[in-house]
Amino acid sequence: MRYSGIGGQAVLEGVMMKNADQYAVAVRRPDHEIEVMTKEYSGLTGTTAKKIPIIRGVLSFIDSMVLGISTLLYSSTFYEDEEETDRKKKPASKEKNGPHEVSNSDKAFMGVTTVISFVIAITIFVVLPYYLSQLFQKAVPNSTAVAVFEGVLRLVIFILYIYIISRSKDIQRVFMYHGAEHKCINCIEHGLDLTVENVRISSKEHKRCGTSFLMFVVILSIILFLFIRVDSHTMRIVIRLILVPVIAGISYEVLRLAGRYDNPVINAISKPGLALQHMTTKEPDDEMIEVGIASVEAVFDWRSYVEEYRQ
Repeated sequence: MRYSGIGGQAVLEGVMMKNADQYAVAVRRPDHEIEVMTKEYSGLTGTTAKKIPIIRGVLSFIDSMVLGISTLLYSSTFYEDEEETDRKKKPASKEKNGPHEVSNSDKAFMGVTTVISFVIAITIFVVLPYYLSQLFQKAVPNSTAVAVFEGVLRLVIFILYIYIISRSKDIQRVFMYHGAEHKCINCIEHGLDLTVENVRISSKEHKRCGTSFLMFVVILSIILFLFIRVDSHTMRIVIRLILVPVIAGISYEVLRLAGRYDNPVINAISKPGLALQHMTTKEPDDEMIEVGIASVEAVFDWRSYVEEYRQ
C-alpha cells in the first residue's frame, strides 16, 4: 500500500473526495445521473499549522466538521421535496466550480450546527460517562476502578451509538457510500486502475478513516483520564474538557502515522478502528462505486499515480 494523500467522506447519495485544498462532491441525482461539483477549501490548516504536531490535528478536526456539514448540506439539496427538486434540477455537469454556492444563511446554519454537534458529542461521550461512573463509586470507593469504569462506559456508549444509528435504512445507504469511498482509495493505493471491477474487489476498511480517528479519541481518553486526580467534581469535568483538543490532536498524529506506514505495530494499533468500520461501512453497489470514481477523478490524477506506483 502506498499513501496517496486523498481522503473523503460519504454524503447523501454521494461521495466527497479531498486532495490538498481541492475537493469534489459527486452525487447520484434522483434521475440517476451523476452530478460532480468541485471547489477549493484551504480551511484553518495553513502552511505553518500543517507543520505543528497536535495543533494541526485540532485544526484538521475542525476543518473536517465544517467541510463535512457543508458537503452534506449540498448533497441534501438534490433530495428535497419533489416540487423543490424539479425547480432546482440541472443537467449533469463535471465542470469545476459548479453551481453550489454557500449563502450567508447556509454559513450561519453550518456554524450553529457545528457548535451544537460538538456540544452534544461532549455531553454524551465526556460528561455523561463521568456522572454515571460516580454512581459506581458508591459501591466501589476506589478512584482507579471508577476511572476504568468511566472509560469502559465511554467505549460502550460510543459503540452503542454507532450500532443504533447503523440500524436506520437511510444511514445504511450512507454507510454503503462510505464503503465506496474507502474502496476507491484502497484501489489506487494498491496500484490498481480505478475501474468498477477493481474497486469492487478492494477493501471497504481503511486505516485513515474518521471512524478510526474517533476510536483513537475514545481509547486515548480512557488512558489520559485515568491520571486526573482532583477532588472537585467541577474541576474533573473542566480538565476533561481541556484535554479534548489535546486528545484529538494526538489521535490525529496516530491516524496520520497509520495512513503512511504498514508494519506490525501500526497494524495492531489500527485494528480497533478497522473492527468498528465493519459497522460504519457497507458493501456498495456498482452505481455507488461509479459515484466514488467520479469524485476521485475530479480532484486526483490516479492514472499518473498508478503508473508511478508500478515503476
